[in-house]
Amino acid sequence: MVATIAILAIFLPVVFMKGIIGKFFFQFGVTLSAAVSFSLLEALTLAPMRCSQFLETASHGNALIRLVDGTFARLAGAYRRGLSAALDRRWTVIAAAAVFFAGSMASVTYLRKEFVPAQDQSMFMMRLETPVGSSMEFTDNKFREVEAWLMGNASVDRYYSAVGGFGGGDVNSGMMFLTLKPRAQRPRNPDGSRVTQGQVMAEARKALNAIPSMRAFIMDLSQGGFSSSRGFPIEFTVRGPDWDTLTKAALELKKRLEKTGSVTDVDTDYKTGMPEIRVLPDRAKAYARGVSIQSIGATINAMIGGVRAGLFTDNGRRYDVRVRAETRDRLDAEAINRLYVRNVRGEMIRLSEVVDIQERPTLLAITRKDRERSVGVFANVAAGKSQAQVLADVEALAKEVLPDGYRVVLSGSSQTFKESFQSLILALVLGIIVAYMVLGAQFNSFIHPFTVLLALPFSLSGAFLTLLAFDRSLNINSMIGLLLLMGLVKKNSILLVDFTNQRRSEGLEPRAALLEACPTRLRPILMTSMATIAAAVPTALSRGAGSETTVPMALALIGGVSVSTVLTLFVVPAAYSLLVRAESGKTAVNSAAVVRAVREAERLANAKVDALP
Repeated sequence: MVATIAILAIFLPVVFMKGIIGKFFFQFGVTLSAAVSFSLLEALTLAPMRCSQFLETASHGNALIRLVDGTFARLAGAYRRGLSAALDRRWTVIAAAAVFFAGSMASVTYLRKEFVPAQDQSMFMMRLETPVGSSMEFTDNKFREVEAWLMGNASVDRYYSAVGGFGGGDVNSGMMFLTLKPRAQRPRNPDGSRVTQGQVMAEARKALNAIPSMRAFIMDLSQGGFSSSRGFPIEFTVRGPDWDTLTKAALELKKRLEKTGSVTDVDTDYKTGMPEIRVLPDRAKAYARGVSIQSIGATINAMIGGVRAGLFTDNGRRYDVRVRAETRDRLDAEAINRLYVRNVRGEMIRLSEVVDIQERPTLLAITRKDRERSVGVFANVAAGKSQAQVLADVEALAKEVLPDGYRVVLSGSSQTFKESFQSLILALVLGIIVAYMVLGAQFNSFIHPFTVLLALPFSLSGAFLTLLAFDRSLNINSMIGLLLLMGLVKKNSILLVDFTNQRRSEGLEPRAALLEACPTRLRPILMTSMATIAAAVPTALSRGAGSETTVPMALALIGGVSVSTVLTLFVVPAAYSLLVRAESGKTAVNSAAVVRAVREAERLANAKVDALP
């Protein structure tokens, strides 16, 4: 009962998490809490009924039963001897456990941290881009080169491409959706394994970017997580007041981020269009030559834009007839300089004598976020790199590059990743506090709950070391495994502490109570841990679709339960024997009174037995 209530206390703060990830964990917490509650009801009602009908305690049995019983008896004997040695060196055991925990926490820096792991979904998306000013026909020809490469790739099943974007307005870019063959039908690597989606994406990135006048940006659709943005694991916007300063700072930040080598497919929503020619009248020169600004505007409008000279009728429809200069005389700045304008005296003046011409790239759009001008930057995390480290690099580079008044704001999956991990850590801390309060009420002590919760740090140690050993990341799914650990590993400590308290209430000293209670409870502790590990092994060994999300959770569960079980058997008794001295005077008096009462009851019972005829 105590263990069940403590487990529910751990998951209570998770139910109240907010945000996108909060909805997910609300369902997780409610489901798990309901399952634990129903299992408690079953354990208190149906399990005793079944035991009364089926349980046999005869000493005999088959060979397997005798083997299991003998094995557990030998383990209990060895554990008793090891526990006796540990109680003789309590401070050494506590210090060694603390050093082990600190070392395991240092391993977290080497763990890759990401929101969701990349999955092999047999599909991904690409955005292809040709140089600014490319025609639709040129872009289409480049797409045909890409399609030829895809048709020659044995892992590609089919594709869909849209030149010019879905609206057709982006003449120098387009989208392409690729569907790969099922993993079992893809070619094999030299080591015999099947080609993965990540390998196909790496091949496409290398081959397509090698095509002249072509840039490819690849998007893994499984990295979108719970966000509704573009779906890149790295997404942020640079915001500030002045557009020119903003674009220069954003492009410099993008350039430096590329140089770190921790990201690939770096893209931005800052897009320049065709070069724009600006004709700026020089009023002083125009006045000196008798040219009006109106004449300059009319000449440029007529020669470049054209004027309507009439209407043309064809098949019942009327079309404007526009007259303007030939194409070769209006495409560049030099052609415009050669145009002539008439002054007030009827003289022809070359246009270059009365105007200044500037040529600069124009913007396709000016983006804003929260009423601020912004430039978005998107990227994929390079293979073997950590999403958390990349985001830290972005913040560090922003402090170096951005001037005062300009800032970086995370968005999309990056924002969800940061917010969800912060909320989850807060929920874990609150869960431990609530569990301590519940255990304190159950044990009527401030000391014993602390002893019980000593198992939690070692579960984290085992989980982190296992993830590092198998090269798995710390993500939202492995964090679910850590949540499960918080509830599971406390049960072992509760069994040890509660049964030791019972033995002490019968008159045993703390050391003697530990040496009797802990070996007695060894078997149920090992049975619980072995059952938990056995249930997680098939998930840890899975290699099918979606296994990338479930394997980290199973590995965290296996490692945490294994390490915490071994260390709990020695660290918790050692801590108990040390902390028992810190029990309050009231508790010590009550314990002594209980011991005296038990001994007096035994004396009276023995006296009655002796008095019988």
